[in-house]
Parts: sequence; structure tokens; C-alpha cells
Amino acid sequence: MYFTERQSEILELAKAEGRVLVEDLAARFSVTPQTIRKDLNDLCDARALNRVHGGAIYPSGKENVKYDARRRIAAPEKLAIGQAAAALIPNNASLFINIGTTTEAVGTALVDHRELMIITNNINVANSLRVYPSMEVVIAGGVVRASDGGIVGEAAVDFIRQFKVDYAVIGASAIDPDGALLDFDYREVKVAQAIIANARNVILVADSTKFERTAPVRIGHISQVQAFITDHCASVTVRQICAEQGVRLIETHP
Repeated sequence: MYFTERQSEILELAKAEGRVLVEDLAARFSVTPQTIRKDLNDLCDARALNRVHGGAIYPSGKENVKYDARRRIAAPEKLAIGQAAAALIPNNASLFINIGTTTEAVGTALVDHRELMIITNNINVANSLRVYPSMEVVIAGGVVRASDGGIVGEAAVDFIRQFKVDYAVIGASAIDPDGALLDFDYREVKVAQAIIANARNVILVADSTKFERTAPVRIGHISQVQAFITDHCASVTVRQICAEQGVRLIETHP
């Protein structure tokens, strides 16, 4: 399909940022929001982008969006999700925190907690929480991904298996309508699976754009978690799975 110059530029912006918004694009190109919506619809009809509320996201079926762009995608929603997850975790608890920008938001929201033991394979989480004397931060060994500071590989899996914790906070790059939790790096997925297997309560944190994305590697299924926190769950089938499997669904912006 032929794209106009503006549409091609919008596509490049989406690749770089992960997400584009109608109002921002209208201001950037000095056109009406209706014109931008038509551009986005054309790009989505060509399967170059996926439409979401207020804009569109780059689908990235084989490779994840860059870390800095992921941090900007749904940033206010991730902040609210992080606070909701932190509210489920009591003081004097042990927990895993996995790789991801939403799990990092949970770590940020935990700073007022006391006497936590946090085991993580996320350098960013470890670095932000290590300064709090009331928290014991334990970091996994393994291969450090240059792209986002995630620690992956068999050494990290073996390290995680030494523990049995009260809570685990995990993310996912995509959620299929059948409830499958998906990611991009099979090494990261192996660590996530070990985290799920060695926690008494698993909290999944994922913003609603994850329903619009795809990824090639299966982490597990939403029925394996005890709570799912998102800004909004538009998937009827995922809602049904949560209800049938006893998964607590928490929406910060229902």
C-alpha cells in the first residue's frame, strides 16, 4: 500500500516512540485531528500500526519496542498500576520483581514500605531501591541485556530457584485473547517462568496496550496469576477467564 509522506513519517515516529497520539500528531503536522485519524486508520488497515484509544501503537510482532520508548508508552497508566500493585503487598514481605517498565513502576511505588526483601533480575529496580535502609535488595546473576538492564539466562533461572517468596510482580509484552502471556526474549521468559513457579502469590501488571500487541514467546497463562492489574481490560474473553479462574482483576481506569 502507498503511504503519503505524512503517513510515512507517522510510521517512523511510531517505530521510534512505540506509540503516537492523535492530538500530538495534529499539532506536529498542523492538521486537524480528523485528518490524523484518517492517516492512522489507513496505516492500521495496512497492518502497519495497531489502533488504540487516542492514537496507535507500533505492533512489533518479532522485536520489542526500544526501552526508552516503552517507558513513555502509557506512562500515567503504568504509574497508577504500580500504585495499585504496591497496595497489595504488605510490609515484612518477600517478593520477586521481574523485568519491565511496568514492574519498575511497582518498584517506585514500594518506597514507603518497610522491611521488604526484594529479589530482582532488573538492574533498574535494584538501583532505585538499594538506597532505602528498610529494604533488602537481592539481585540475580546472569547476562545483562544492554538494551534495558534486564538480567537473563540460565544463571538467573538457577538463582531464582533458590527462593520461595510471598509475592511476585511480573509483566508481559503482549496478552492474547485466549489469556496467553507473551514476550520476545526466550531467555527472559525462562526467568519469568521460574519466578511464577517460586512465588505464593503472582501479580501480573500490564497496561491495556498489551492487548493490542503480539510477541512470539509464551510465558504462561493468565490463570497462573492471582491478580491482574491493568488500566482497562477491554477483552471480554480475558475478563471471563479471570472470573472463571478466580484471578482478581483490578482496573485503575475502568
